[in-house]
Amino acid sequence: MPVTGRSWRRQVYDFLEGGGSLSARVFNGMIMLLIIGNVIAVMLESVASIYDAHRLLFDRFETISVGIFTIEYLLRVWCSVENPAYCHAVKGRLRYMLTFMALVDLVAILPFYLAAFTTLDTRFLRVLRMLRIFKLTRHFQSLEILMLVIRHEATVLASAVFIMMVLIVLASGGIYVVEHDVQPDVFSSIPACMWWAVVTLTTVGYGDVVPVTAAGKLFAVLITILGVGMAAMPAGIIASGFTREMQKRREAFQAELREAMDDGVITSEEQAHLDVVRDQLGLAVDDAQSMTRAEFSLLSELAGSRCPHCGQQLFRHPPGKVEKSAKPNK
Repeated sequence: MPVTGRSWRRQVYDFLEGGGSLSARVFNGMIMLLIIGNVIAVMLESVASIYDAHRLLFDRFETISVGIFTIEYLLRVWCSVENPAYCHAVKGRLRYMLTFMALVDLVAILPFYLAAFTTLDTRFLRVLRMLRIFKLTRHFQSLEILMLVIRHEATVLASAVFIMMVLIVLASGGIYVVEHDVQPDVFSSIPACMWWAVVTLTTVGYGDVVPVTAAGKLFAVLITILGVGMAAMPAGIIASGFTREMQKRREAFQAELREAMDDGVITSEEQAHLDVVRDQLGLAVDDAQSMTRAEFSLLSELAGSRCPHCGQQLFRHPPGKVEKSAKPNK
């Protein structure tokens, strides 16, 4: 039976997006190494002596990398219609091309083609090439979860940033009032005082720009104390969001686990499905195993339970064990 274009497209989609087979894992590993190599190469190119000595090597590595990234990007756009969310031949692909990861893939190859057809500053293009590191988000679940948390908490984070900006403006005006007459060169204007306000609120230190009056020092103490709390606020928001997201993923895995344990035994096929779900949710193997043991322990304790009204046994199938061939893959 001849292989149709759609079946080829499905195989490519499963290979790029599924990542379950050995060949897909090897491919993803090679892409990750290539991304890391590109980031290191961009940093080394900024050292003139290194770049001048190995210019041809750097240029060839860049050309080969862009070629691979371009093919990967085009294949992902081509097979994206296999995802039900982007099933339309044209509109679906356009929607996919506007997703975060698709834009990251585009930015990864864009500097090369911009350099070929434009005369943009090489420093600007180098910064764009550094953005290739975001391609690692696709291959590390922790980074993907972090980006998801930031997207979900965007409103709260924006509020925290707004409060920080208000404090910077107030701190700049306050230090200008108490220090301008004593240090007119250092605190010459409110915009000039903003640098002092930013580094003080973020508690990273402010070098030679220091208040000398008693009122200025007292004001600096108050701003520093406020800065400790304000700098910790975004970190706390992200940390709490990360915890909630991981709890949601554990609950999703637990629901799949309980469905697989409905007959009291986890078969090899069910365990394979659970392994795929665990990988997709970004849960650790030890975490999944501990949840499995906890569920079996709970079922064992409740195995003899009967309904207090009718007296029938609540569980039709007593809890068994994971089949020998169905142990979670590490």
